[in-house]
Order: sequence, then C-alpha cells, then structure tokens
Amino acid sequence: MNKLAKAGILTAVLVIPAFIFIYLRFFGENHYTLRRYYPLEDSLTGNIVMRENPAAKFFEPKQDTVFRTIPPFRLLDQDSAVVTEAALKGKIHVADFFFTRCGSICPKLSSQLSRVQEVFSQQPDVHLISYSIDPEHDTPAVLRRYAREYDARPDRWTFVTGPQADIYRLALKGYFLPVQQDEDENGNPDETFTHSEKLVLVDKEGVIRGYYDGTDKKDVDRLILEIRVLLDIYAKRGS
Repeated sequence: MNKLAKAGILTAVLVIPAFIFIYLRFFGENHYTLRRYYPLEDSLTGNIVMRENPAAKFFEPKQDTVFRTIPPFRLLDQDSAVVTEAALKGKIHVADFFFTRCGSICPKLSSQLSRVQEVFSQQPDVHLISYSIDPEHDTPAVLRRYAREYDARPDRWTFVTGPQADIYRLALKGYFLPVQQDEDENGNPDETFTHSEKLVLVDKEGVIRGYYDGTDKKDVDRLILEIRVLLDIYAKRGS
C-alpha cells in the first residue's frame, strides 16, 4: 500500500469520528415534537404573525410563529373563589368541559382526569381544570360535591362555573371545542347538552398542544406521555 493511500486511511479514521461527534452534538438529539395549535393571524392581512427569536441557535430559524393563547376569563371555583386565567399562568394544564348531571361521557372524563391527577400528584406545575357547561345547576356547592366523588385535590384540580355565555365563548373561541344546550321538541332549552369528549393539553404559555379522547384509556395514556414530554422540555430550559 503506498504512502498516499495510507495517509487517506489515517485521515478518514481521524476525521470521520469528529464529524460524527459534531453531528450528534448539534443535530442528533432525539426530540419528541409536540404540535402547537392555531397560529395567530393578522386581522388586516390574514398573514400568520411572526416574531423575532433572539435566542435562536445558528441552525434554528430567526423568527417564530405566534400562536393563539387561552383568552382571559373570570369564573368561580368549587369553593366560590374567583378564578381567572392567571391561575393557569406558568402551569401545564389539562381542560375539559362537562356538567354534573351528565350520565354518559362525563363520568368517564372525570375518571380519566382523576387518573391523570394521581400520575402527576407530585408535580405542582401540572393542573387540571373542568369547566361546567350547565352553570345554572352546577353551583359551587354542587361542584364541590362532585369534586369529592373523584378525589379532586383543590390545589391540583379546579372545577369552575359562571355565566353560560362566558363559558361557551371560552370553549368555542379559547379551546376550540363545540358546545351547545340542546332543545326539546318545542324548541325550548332542556337539561341536556352537546359537548366534546376531548381533553385539551395547554402549555405554560397558554398555547394548545394536544387533543385527546377522554373516554379512551389509551388516548389518555398518550396525554400522560405528552405531559411528561412538556415537563422534560421545560426542565431542560430551566423553566
């Protein structure tokens, strides 16, 4: 073997591991990416709103998409205390819309949320919130009794009630979930409601990160996994 060939082999032996190291160091992390929902659009142009990303690394985009966040609200919890969106600020939260007289999907939703509460019982950054879509019946006292049935911890799981119009607007415009009060044969509101079986995962910035079938244990297992992913992301950021 001539000297040139030997030199080429030696160079390859030395250089290739260096390239592998650099690739793994900067590009080779194993990321489980969670989607962000609902980019914010400019009301005049219809274009997606962007913002500068001063913390971007050299291989990351210099601009970030701005996403819709959960809008302000002012409701009452099961202890008659005022609850606003500020209570969820800086927390990962899971939301659902239910009513205590519901005998179909709501008990399943609440049972699965109870399971989520148990899994993250030692994680103060994870909070659950259940919005009643039947506020005329679901007073704070009614919600308090319902919360006890599912061993809800007040510091981990909040049940809220308030003006029906405000809650419906929050469901439709904040969490993008369908909700309506049904009518009897004469067109008058009755005591049943059409609402979603979805649980909604929201990050610390108030951006929706996922929807899950709250009646399906496997899909709730996926929710639990993705909460852990978010916790890991924030831990790496130090936030």
